[in-house]
Amino acid sequence: MTGHRGPAIVLADDHLPTRAGIRAALEDGGFLVVGQAGTGEDAVRLALEHEPDACLIDVRMPGMGGIAAAAEITDRLPATAVVMLTVSALDEDVFAALSAGASGYLLKDTDPSRLPFALQGVLAGEAALPRQLMARVLDEFRGRRKRRRLPALRRLGTDLSEREWEVLELLGEELSTREVAQRLGIGEVTVRRHASAVVRKLGVADRAAALRLLHPG
Repeated sequence: MTGHRGPAIVLADDHLPTRAGIRAALEDGGFLVVGQAGTGEDAVRLALEHEPDACLIDVRMPGMGGIAAAAEITDRLPATAVVMLTVSALDEDVFAALSAGASGYLLKDTDPSRLPFALQGVLAGEAALPRQLMARVLDEFRGRRKRRRLPALRRLGTDLSEREWEVLELLGEELSTREVAQRLGIGEVTVRRHASAVVRKLGVADRAAALRLLHPG
């Protein structure tokens, strides 16, 4: 893009007052909003039309939705950074957005004056994630790394759910049932149910035997 005073942005949010406030904050920060969309389809269309430096997209929008739009934009315009801006802090939305190619995931309670700095960071090659979400993303990838390091469980062909892996790993860190429940935001009864499912799927006698598989030797 040429002839403008800063990086070009396509902004997608179906709530007009919110969009107006975000646009004002971005323009105050030196960005140029070259297109505004209220649906995922329009976000993709405007991105393809303008080939902006970045797209700032809400997760929840009519039509194809923000995450699907992010996936299409990053696939068709690999030089355009996509950042989600949303009220949703759900793990499934965060991980779906990152899997779709988003370079950042910001919450709408972010101070609007911080948005230009976050986007400048993304354009400089940095990730944009609030601190509380960064911790959860790191936990998820640590969990995936641990699972790759469990050859004994792989040989057993064990098919544990994501939550069952989380419970098993936290119990392996010597957390109590109550502490696991607090860490995951679930009830103690639910933790016990998941632990029982792990024991059953592994075909072992008890939790201790399951944890010996988690940390062999």
